[in-house]
Amino acid sequence: MTTIIPFAEGEANLDWLKLTDALAAGHDLPKAEISDSFLYRGKDTLLQRQAWIDGLGIGVKSATVFPGNPTQGVPMIHGGMTLYDDAHGILEALIDFHLVTKWKTAGDSLLAARRLARPDSRKILIVGAGTVGRSLHAAYTAAFPDAAFTVWNRTPANADKMAAKIDGLSVATDLETAVGEADIVTSATMSTEPTLRGDWLQPGQHVDLIGAYRPDMREIDDAALTRARIFVDSYATTLDHIGEMKIPLANGVIAREDIVADYYSLTDFTRQSDDEITLFKNGGGAHLDLMTSRYILDQFQAG
Repeated sequence: MTTIIPFAEGEANLDWLKLTDALAAGHDLPKAEISDSFLYRGKDTLLQRQAWIDGLGIGVKSATVFPGNPTQGVPMIHGGMTLYDDAHGILEALIDFHLVTKWKTAGDSLLAARRLARPDSRKILIVGAGTVGRSLHAAYTAAFPDAAFTVWNRTPANADKMAAKIDGLSVATDLETAVGEADIVTSATMSTEPTLRGDWLQPGQHVDLIGAYRPDMREIDDAALTRARIFVDSYATTLDHIGEMKIPLANGVIAREDIVADYYSLTDFTRQSDDEITLFKNGGGAHLDLMTSRYILDQFQAG
């Protein structure tokens, strides 16, 4: 019988640290087969991301993006996650799209931060006050419970709204100053031009980049890439697909050899000194949706 997991019920038994452990375990399995497909009707899009991991099963995440919906009072993005069992390909679960996206996105970044950020990090800057920014606050709080959080947003009113809903969250008005004071900078913006500058970075920082997902999108400049040791969640979904890596690679600013590791070499996700700057690009990917969905189903069934 197929299990249906709505957002609230599915989230009730989830834990950010346990999710990162599940993501790490998923990368001990054979490398995922992944693919994306797109269908279009004018400005409307159907995106399907699928992954197959031997030993974990099959996941297909479908998303519809209808840009005209908000003018009619309807959210722009809808979707669902289907999970099939590994042994027989039986449909096991239908999971809320937004639940999988929330936990996959922030959990992806948290796994890297647990391995690359200094354990004594006490000041965390969130760049971007959208839905992902709120998820990042929840995720990072789990691993750095004593940290003080600050948010900066290009539209200050949105940062104020986020701070009003989260106890202890302060608002930064000057991004350069906020970056310079942070131990961890986690960024989730829709920027196509770099918002973060390499000459703002300080020794010992960890930088977490989430927002860019298209070939024309970047959140950080070339100077930052040349100052940092660079890590990605997946070579396959970042280097040739996302501007954050694709553009500087094409321009010769960095070489592929400068990307230290992806999650299939997690033992290489280590900090070499307290002074080095580490930089992680979160590119997502269907395999991470599959790993997250399997964790959600296991927790849901465990009650």
